[in-house]
Amino acid sequence: MNITNDIKPITYLKSRAADLLNQINQTHRPVIITQNGEPRAILQDPESYENMRNAIGILKLLSQGESDVQNGRVKSQKEVFKNIEDSLKEKLK
Repeated sequence: MNITNDIKPITYLKSRAADLLNQINQTHRPVIITQNGEPRAILQDPESYENMRNAIGILKLLSQGESDVQNGRVKSQKEVFKNIEDSLKEKLK
């Protein structure tokens, strides 16, 4: 993979948008759009974007869980299931 193929100036985007979208959707690699030689935006196909968002969500949950464990905010499995059972019994009354 050569990242230089994935860096395009904004003029390329303006003149060849359809080609660029085809490239992104075929390769599933993001393209960096530059303006005056500086990176300004990243174009990405929807599936890769969704996968990235899901991965970030999972990482956030793992980080929160790790923080909870380190700070003693934990419950035993037995206690969790007991709370769920009690809650369900209350709703069935």
